[in-house]
Amino acid sequence: MNTELSFHLKSICFDENYHPSNSTRITTNFANLARGTSRQQNLRNTLRMIDNRFNDLAHWDNPTGDRYSVELEIVSVEMNMDAKGSGDVFPLIEILKTSILDRKENKRIDGIAGNNFSSYVRDYDFSVLLPAYNAHRAEFSTPDDFGDLHGKLFQQFANSSTYKQHFNKPPVICISASTSKTYQRTGNQHPVLGVEYQQNELSSTDRYFEKMGMQVRFFMPPNGVAPLAFYFHGDLLADYTNLELIGTISTMETFQKIYRPEIYNANSAAGKLYQPSLKNQDYSLTQIVYDREERSQLAVQQGKFAEERFIKPYKNVLEQWVANCAA
Repeated sequence: MNTELSFHLKSICFDENYHPSNSTRITTNFANLARGTSRQQNLRNTLRMIDNRFNDLAHWDNPTGDRYSVELEIVSVEMNMDAKGSGDVFPLIEILKTSILDRKENKRIDGIAGNNFSSYVRDYDFSVLLPAYNAHRAEFSTPDDFGDLHGKLFQQFANSSTYKQHFNKPPVICISASTSKTYQRTGNQHPVLGVEYQQNELSSTDRYFEKMGMQVRFFMPPNGVAPLAFYFHGDLLADYTNLELIGTISTMETFQKIYRPEIYNANSAAGKLYQPSLKNQDYSLTQIVYDREERSQLAVQQGKFAEERFIKPYKNVLEQWVANCAA
């Protein structure tokens, strides 16, 4: 197996007419919203929430609060097991790409790639491998090599010529803060990202992203109620423009309000010391239908798919490849 894997990208617009393709990962945030009788209303409401939040944060030279609109593209990454593109193809990850429409200047501005992050191999690691590993352990732990394969596959993609042809800057992934950790507000404040929080220790998710070559910082944006986790390469505050960052915040905070309303649509904001909790009762629901239980069940199904189609058949080859990468 060549260390220079090859990648192929497919993309589809996430708009009110979006229908998940047969090949898409069905645990992704957007696929869950786009099913059932409420699908079109779900999509319209979600996109409206994103635009409203964007204009709320990009308030300068925007007196009527409708200057900008966010366009979203779902990017599916297929990996070929051979650098020449002649081997087996496996669906690796899905990310979101934002673009910003500036109605005043009548121009489209490139946003950040990444945002949402969805991966079959990650589903395998967290929903199949970890439960099996901890089945007979008194205390939860992770294997020493947990996330090694996924991390190296992701870095190979992020550093590939395919990535650089399609995206101008490294990816930023934005997800919810961990409910198992405590966060302390710092004195650092960014005009768009908001107030920075620091956690008491790294979570298993942080360590997983660390193996993807990414570090984490936590910010609670202006008028937000809880810090978001931003995973990135390089310098988050210096490498991206305010509008690029607002595109990511408005998109991912909206998704979190839908999926984790107990945290991100809470009726009171995080204090100086904060621990997110899904048991919080003081929150508001959005007008958007979402099946959280279905999503967790699908994560197990798709983790097993990865095991059967990728992990087991290529076990020896993958172990050798990871060893070569480390060397």
